[in-house]
Amino acid sequence: MAFQQGLSGLNASSMALDVIGNNVANSSTVGFKAANAHFADVYANSLGGSGATQVGIGTSIAAVQQQFTQGNLTSTSNPLDIAINGNGFFCMSTANSALPSYTRNGQFHVDKMGYIINDQKQQLMGFAALADGTVPVAGTLTALNIPPGTMAPRSTDAALSGNMTAVLNLDSRQGVPTVATFDPSNPQSYNYSTPLTVYDTLGNSHAMTMYFARASAGGPWNVYATLDGVSATTPPTAVGTLTFNSSGVLTTTPTTLTMPSWTLSTGAVSPWSPGKMDFAGTTQFGSTFSRDRVTQGGYTTGSLTGVSVAADGTVQGNYSNSQTKGIGRVALATFQNPNGLLSMGNNQWQAVEAVSGQANIQAPGAGNSGLLQSTQIEESNVDLTKELVNMITQQRNYQANAQSIKTQDQIMQTLVNLR
Repeated sequence: MAFQQGLSGLNASSMALDVIGNNVANSSTVGFKAANAHFADVYANSLGGSGATQVGIGTSIAAVQQQFTQGNLTSTSNPLDIAINGNGFFCMSTANSALPSYTRNGQFHVDKMGYIINDQKQQLMGFAALADGTVPVAGTLTALNIPPGTMAPRSTDAALSGNMTAVLNLDSRQGVPTVATFDPSNPQSYNYSTPLTVYDTLGNSHAMTMYFARASAGGPWNVYATLDGVSATTPPTAVGTLTFNSSGVLTTTPTTLTMPSWTLSTGAVSPWSPGKMDFAGTTQFGSTFSRDRVTQGGYTTGSLTGVSVAADGTVQGNYSNSQTKGIGRVALATFQNPNGLLSMGNNQWQAVEAVSGQANIQAPGAGNSGLLQSTQIEESNVDLTKELVNMITQQRNYQANAQSIKTQDQIMQTLVNLR
């Protein structure tokens, strides 16, 4: 029986060395998870035997368990290199298989059709953005695709742009301009001016300038506006009036003034108005004129210049007009028993529901899912020093089992040589 025991030990040590060798070979494989060989003793069934007299007949490999511990994160220069910091797997789809696969290797790039893929041409799955650019946190899994073409412009007066805003301080010490009739070409006819770039319905930019002229000593301020240096009316008329109380607080109600309409020759909607300017927060204190904030929500057309991925999985397109647009959200899958996953090679696993449980698909950061880190990759979690020590241990085990076979052989030879 010692032959069988020694042989089982040789087989078990050999398989353990295979596991160690595979770990060492993949010590530089991105997203690889190290495995451990689990041993179990072997006993023969006996109807009349008892624990006091049983002798084992060897050992066997009970299981090879992967260790899904976190690997170190390393920075890269590719914004589509994504590391998972915590639990979860990327969901991948391929045209050659109806079943999704799962991976921790986040080295992605874009194919000619705009899909985010890995080195095996599998597509990264997630939740697609809605038509208005809103990125959902759940929904139907779909292959994430970076849309081609340019971003359409948005005019300053569009509903999504909101009102223009201006937060200013008009110096209360100022008097009435020396020239009574407003003329944008004559600085003596107004106290202050401030410019703002606005966009028409085709995304053409226009220089809108607002002018502020004191109507009377200690009194309100008349507001005028020009577009590309042209007044909307001849002679120019005030857009409205801003009135302040004795504490310098704006009392004009509502705080918005509607800009006039101008005739355009750009092919955009004409006549056209940039919309309403909200002066909420504007003051009249005894200090110099200041422009704290002047904003508008329109923009011109833009070309895609890059892609970024946020910690919550949001994939955004970055455009040449300084705008961003939601493309989708990377989805992560978690499992009740990751060791029940079936290894497919290429750092891919497939779910075996009877063992691993069903995939729980959710956004990064939701539930027990980890967060994402862009321009990072997750290194193999193999501890090379530990594996080399384990290799020495298994080598000694192999030698010891070989020695037990050799000793049994010598005993048998002695019995054969008895006279």
